Amino acid sequence: MNERTKNYLGWAIILGILIGAGAVWRMAGTYAESTQPGAYRSFAVSGEGKATGQPDIAYFTFAVINDGGKDISALQKDNTARVNAAIEYLKSVGISKDDIKTEGYNVEPRYQSTYCGPRYLGTTEMDVCPPASIVGYTIRSTVSVKVRQAKFDVLGDVLAGVVTKGANTVSQLTFTVDDPIKLENEARAEAMAKAQAKAEALAEAGNFRLGRLLSIDEGGGLYEKYGRGGDMAYSVASAAAPAPTIEPGSQDVNVSLMLRYEIK
Repeated sequence: MNERTKNYLGWAIILGILIGAGAVWRMAGTYAESTQPGAYRSFAVSGEGKATGQPDIAYFTFAVINDGGKDISALQKDNTARVNAAIEYLKSVGISKDDIKTEGYNVEPRYQSTYCGPRYLGTTEMDVCPPASIVGYTIRSTVSVKVRQAKFDVLGDVLAGVVTKGANTVSQLTFTVDDPIKLENEARAEAMAKAQAKAEALAEAGNFRLGRLLSIDEGGGLYEKYGRGGDMAYSVASAAAPAPTIEPGSQDVNVSLMLRYEIK
């Protein structure tokens, strides 16, 4: 092999090494971008969306409370009769048995203690106190009720009705949306549109181009109630007492998004 051929071969080997090194370098850069794209050239924007809907479910709780003497059997009999009467009333006005749930049944003794003072005036010596004695029992039955939108127009009558049938208290009236997914999707779409518009405006103001969308972080899912949709307590003193007017109001769902874009 002459000297010129050796030189050509040497330059060819060097050129091949340089080309191979460049390819490896480009592959390494591509891999780095794929694993952590735009990590040092990116920016984040936020957007918030809100959707408003009408509640279609109402919840309330009623309780039957009996305070009496030591005859537990008589108290239980009266408590059970009143609870059953209230439940039968709910079924008679169209509330499904699947929407009526017993939440609790409690029997608690009531104690009476004897006061123990000094045995003699001017001394600190105390009388021996007898143990507290049971003077009676309290029985409390609690039932939760779900009322669907079709019955909202008679909800006030329902609240009054369970009391006239034997409930002592009606409380925790709340309204909600049975399936909030639709409202969440509407709020999410609005939040996305606002965040994208903000990103485009920033890119134009900063004289750069938007790259890939790198990440999305979501927060929110917050529910806000308006109108008479909060907790309330209600009781009826007699069957002649008027039923309250109930307004479900409206409910808002809020979703916030954080978008991170690559800068080009």
